[in-house]
Amino acid sequence: MRAIEFKSKLSHNRIIIPKRLHEKLKILDEKNIRVMILPDEMEIDDDVVLTQITIEQFLNGYADSDSIYDNY
Repeated sequence: MRAIEFKSKLSHNRIIIPKRLHEKLKILDEKNIRVMILPDEMEIDDDVVLTQITIEQFLNGYADSDSIYDNY
């Protein structure tokens, strides 16, 4: 089995195939294929990192003297 790899985006639940591969994939028309979806890890990790940084920065601005407001 030979794999063809490319980056793409999902658009309305459809995978956009780069134009450079259209001719190459014509031979697979009406044949069974196997598809794997691997989300770009960087995009997922960026959200997690941004959330963590936001929490850390928020807590850095919190001083012990602010705790007097916790009981109200």
